[in-house]
Amino acid sequence: MKAIGNLFWFLLGGIFMGLIWWIAGFFAYLSILGIPWGRSCFVMGQFSFFPFGKEAVSRKELTGEKDIGTGFLGLLGNLIWFVFAGFWLALGHLFFALLNFITVIGIPFGVQHLKLAGVALFPVGKKIVSKELAQAARTSNVEAELKAMRGGK
Repeated sequence: MKAIGNLFWFLLGGIFMGLIWWIAGFFAYLSILGIPWGRSCFVMGQFSFFPFGKEAVSRKELTGEKDIGTGFLGLLGNLIWFVFAGFWLALGHLFFALLNFITVIGIPFGVQHLKLAGVALFPVGKKIVSKELAQAARTSNVEAELKAMRGGK
């Protein structure tokens, strides 16, 4: 089912937004300072080509630990990203979401574009993983939180 969803997605806007992400990555690579954002653009572009079965998850949620992208520097990186590219990439996803919402068959694809628009606004500190891995990380975090609430028993 994921393969069929990804095929329809690719044809209903995924190819365009994936290419736009890659173009943004190319421009980010032109400046030395933009290389970390450029690398993220290529990852997000690949995610935009075939998003079904995958999810963007905070690395802190995934690993249970803060890192450079999930702390203050990540916030600063997200603010810089938002100003230079995030807002515009999110607008692209919103445009394709509205186009997909016109038809009944396009509604799930429009919803996926809205999810990607949210990720496009603030992608620093996120990692693209399978839905199963994301769910396993959430379950593990909930179990650890419950254990801590019970006093470590």
